[in-house]
Formats: sequence, C-alpha cells, structure tokens
Amino acid sequence: MLTGAAREKLLSRVEAMRRATHSADVAPADNRLVDFSTLSGYEELRFQRSIAEKFGLENPYFRMHEGMAGAHTVIDGRSLLNFSCYDYLGLNGHPEIIEAAKGAIDRYGISCSGSRHVAGERPVHRSLESALAKHYEAEDALVLVSGYATNVSVIGQLVGAKDLVVCDALVHNSAVMGGVLSGATRRTFAHNDLDDLDRILSSTRGKFERALIVVEGLYSMDGDYPDLPRLIEIKKHHHAWLMIDEAHALGVLGARGYGLAQHYNLDPRDVDIWMGTLSKTLVGCGGYIAGAAVLVDYLRLMAGAFVYSVGTPPVIAATAEKALEILHREPERVTRLQHNGGHFERYAMRRGLNTGGHACTAVCPVVIGDSIPTVLMSQRLFERGINVLPVLPPAVPAKTGRLRFFLTAMHTERDIEMAIDVTVEELAKIPEIMRTLKIPGYPA
Repeated sequence: MLTGAAREKLLSRVEAMRRATHSADVAPADNRLVDFSTLSGYEELRFQRSIAEKFGLENPYFRMHEGMAGAHTVIDGRSLLNFSCYDYLGLNGHPEIIEAAKGAIDRYGISCSGSRHVAGERPVHRSLESALAKHYEAEDALVLVSGYATNVSVIGQLVGAKDLVVCDALVHNSAVMGGVLSGATRRTFAHNDLDDLDRILSSTRGKFERALIVVEGLYSMDGDYPDLPRLIEIKKHHHAWLMIDEAHALGVLGARGYGLAQHYNLDPRDVDIWMGTLSKTLVGCGGYIAGAAVLVDYLRLMAGAFVYSVGTPPVIAATAEKALEILHREPERVTRLQHNGGHFERYAMRRGLNTGGHACTAVCPVVIGDSIPTVLMSQRLFERGINVLPVLPPAVPAKTGRLRFFLTAMHTERDIEMAIDVTVEELAKIPEIMRTLKIPGYPA
C-alpha cells in the first residue's frame, strides 16, 4: 500500500501528464469527426430522400405488415397481393410447423442464452444438422444463427493471405465481405461467365496456395443460376474448393426442390461446401454449412460467427427441420411454384415486359431502367393493391432498376396475370408522369 507522501507524489505525476496531454498548443478537436451525419454515404442518402420528397415518391421499404405475409398481406389496413416474400413454398404458418414451434418453446423456452460452446447443445440443433447433412448427402452440417454471418465468417476463416477467392460478380454482399475479412486475394468473374472464371484461374492459380470459388445456386436479382457441371469441371481442373450459396435455390430448383445439384441431376458430394439459409423456404432464421466432416469440425471450433454467437434458438431449429421434412414429403408444392414461374415468364413476355432474358424461377424481375421510374412504378402498383419492391443501383447495374417479383406456391395464375396486367397499364403511364414532374435529365 502506498504511503501518504508516495500517493501524493503519484497523483502529482498523473496530473502533470494530464496537463501535458491537454496543453493549450493542442488543436481543438474537429467536431465533424464526431458527427454521424458525416459518415461516408450519408450525404448521398439525404440527397436521395430530398429528391424523393420533391417529386412525391414514398419510401417503399420498411412497410408495416399487420399479420402473416405470404401470397397476400395486409398493410395499413389494406389487403394486397404480395410479391415481396421469400416464403417460396408457403410453409410459414403451416399447422405442423406452428405445432413444432409450440412444442420446442414448451420444452426449451426461447433462447440458448449463450453460444453452443458455453450454454450447451439442444437435441434439436443436432437433429436439424443431421437432416441438412442427409439432404445434401454430406458427412455433416453446421447451423449458425445468421445467414449473412455464415458467409462472412466461413469464407473469412477458410482462406487467408496466401490464398485466392474468385466470386461471381453478382454474388451476395456477405460472400464479398467474407473475402475481405479473409485477407485473401480477391477476383470476380463476369456473371455466369465460366469461360471468364477459367481464364482467371488459368492465369493466377499457380501464385496461391488454396483457391475458393464462390457462386450462388440461384441469384436473387435475376432469378438465374450457374452451369453446375461446368463449375465442377473447372474446380477439379484447378484444384479449387467450390462453395455454393443455396439461399434461394432450396425449395425452388430441382424436380423435388432439393436445389441446384438435383436440377442438374448431379451428385451433391461433388461440391465442397454447400451454404444456405433457414429464412427462405425453411421459414426460420439463420444459416448452415454442409460438407465434409473435417470441414464442419473445423468450423465448429474456429468460425467466429459460431464460436462467439448465441446458438440458434431451439424453436427456430425445430421449425426449420419440420419445414425441411414437409419439403421432402410434399413435392407438389415445388411443382406449383415452378408452374407459377413458367406462367409468369410466358405471360409477361406476351404482354411485352422485359424480364431480363432469364427463365423465371421464384425470382422474376421486370426491368424498368432508371431509378426514379422504377420507384414510381412500385408506388403506383402499391396504390393499386400490389406489393412489389424496387431494386436499384448499386444493387444492380446502372440503368437496370427493376421490380423484383418473388413468387410462392400459394400464388394463383390469376394473381400473376392481374399483377402483370396492372404493371403493363402503369408502365404505359410513366412517360407522361415523368414529363409532368419535370425531372431533370429526362426528356421534356
């Protein structure tokens, strides 16, 4: 313990140091550095909002749904046709899934209250992982609490500074951020251009230890998918890992909705890493990885998003497994969804709409072009009882703003035809509306 004199001496030295640190010759702090509104991109947000306000454009995002949102929804007391929902097979609200949720809550409560390392496992975690592994004919699977964090953490952990990550140009932001986190050299190839992928690997593969190819099983902006047989050929030739994000492909592609491998009638074991989410067809929340037992064992102990995050709530694990069970048991749901995709494409083409030249799956874009008319179209459709959201640059290339229609097995042909008919009617009015608004840069 310090004596009184020693204590006073120490306090005197601390005070002298404090005065030196805050001496008068130190420039005052720049208040802009603590102003959140100066953050990168915020000024652009304010500009966009001012433009929208000036021309009477409402924010189409964050609308409040007042109940269960499926093929139909209720917003502001109005019943609308809904094309902004990932519930591809219409399983959200299925009686068996609700019963599974109630049973899990009665047994486990809501939360794991910690990571699975610390708070322990629940049988439903391992049961879901076993079901996912069986689905992909994989040795094991791992479920994480966030789909976004799954890509970031897994890619960030698997490769490093001596390695190469090659992604499709339209791959999800989470995969891009995983590459950034990893510190690996990153390259992108033109969307679905596997000749470009092959060229990149041919010219660079020898400079790196490991190489990882990352693509999506079904792309959420265009609704198209890659050539899996060619991808497998390329990854084997260049001794690379192949990772496929099945977030939008599960329940959509393949005769029974098993995903991209079934669509091409290929052995899923030819793909090194299957990634997916629980939030679309499986009507839950979270992400998963399926693959070799060594891969899963490594990620279970090393992937930050698993090690340092709370375990998936048992209620979500139980309901996701039940949804996967129903997907396997009721392939007619997949058949209806695929029929709806084909009907949307044929009817939209007949009515002269631009679907981007891709076969419609569960994701059917209608390309409008510039951002303002795209937002205006979404607003006009909303006013007429159809909820479909706009997708704008930089999420898509410039001049390719689109309305993105998400289809479900619960939509009817009449729903689809009505939405397309109204879209055609409102699209014809856009030139006159743009002239009336006198928007700079548009023809008078």
